[in-house]
Amino acid sequence: MNIDKKLWDTIHAFPKIDLHCHLDGSVRPDTIRELAEQNNIELPYKDPESLTRYLHCEDSVSLPDYLKRFDITLSVMQDPQSVERVAYELCEDAAAENVRWLEVRYSPILHIKKGMKTMDNLEAVIRGMRRAERDFGIRGGVIICGMRSYDPAISVELAELAVAYKNRGVIGFDLAGPEENYPAKAHEEAFRLVLKNNVNITIHAGEAYGPESIHQAVHYCGAHRIGHGTHLPEDGGLMNYINDHRICLEICLTSNIQTRSVKSIKHHPFKFFRDYGLRLSLNTDNRLMSDTSVTRELYLAYTSFQLNIEDIKSIIIDGFKSAFIHHRERKEMVIGVAKELDKFIRL
Repeated sequence: MNIDKKLWDTIHAFPKIDLHCHLDGSVRPDTIRELAEQNNIELPYKDPESLTRYLHCEDSVSLPDYLKRFDITLSVMQDPQSVERVAYELCEDAAAENVRWLEVRYSPILHIKKGMKTMDNLEAVIRGMRRAERDFGIRGGVIICGMRSYDPAISVELAELAVAYKNRGVIGFDLAGPEENYPAKAHEEAFRLVLKNNVNITIHAGEAYGPESIHQAVHYCGAHRIGHGTHLPEDGGLMNYINDHRICLEICLTSNIQTRSVKSIKHHPFKFFRDYGLRLSLNTDNRLMSDTSVTRELYLAYTSFQLNIEDIKSIIIDGFKSAFIHHRERKEMVIGVAKELDKFIRL
């Protein structure tokens, strides 16, 4: 990518938000190697460059192949100290590009292979994020992920964990993992539990499967936001419902290309979504696997879809409007960010 430095620096300086960011997909390569060495974990690549190249997922792959990279990051995130470090460093990296609000999602059930309890790794993530808030000023919270391919009873257990830690660092509940053959409605009991307890919901849907996946996320599980949603245009009625109810689509451009959710950037429905009036946010998904940042995702949208700088400001504001935070505080945050953005001149 040939970078227009002035444009890049301007977007980099903007106050930003990341609503869709996976903890285990956003580990620094150096940290992976250091933690592997400390814990006597054998990595598939001894050469640092080869490991980084593989983790960056430079070639387009299927979603299942993309998810295989997580086996490596998860292998070094099986004790509280490592998990806390990864959470802290993710927040540090986000703060370095002026991300003000960061919603970190992960599934505690994936971090118990060496005996760590789910609440112990959750508390480690929260500690790392709170320490980063003190050091860098970045705010946010944790979204707990149920896993589509796991027994729905485990999703219920994770939902109970989310309820227990509501207002103690957890701000939402999600369902992640491969969509095909793993319908969201199978996990409906978990989502009834979190809805009953007034916990926010976002669900991965319409990324590797059709609009039925989105339909189930909204109408069976009560999703307030949708992760990805690239197949939404295949159902016009559902798209109108999503638009009418201002259900935000968490768009992750680079990730969608890598996982073949779309053929290429020119085939991505982002511009169509925006022209149609849907509420959108631009997010990293996995900073490591996609070798990206919020700045890069906004820059990619600007250069790929003939946007202007006011469009970028509007997308950022829509992200803040969709944050999982109490309305009064969210309103203050939106007003403050809008005032900051207004200080930047038009390019």
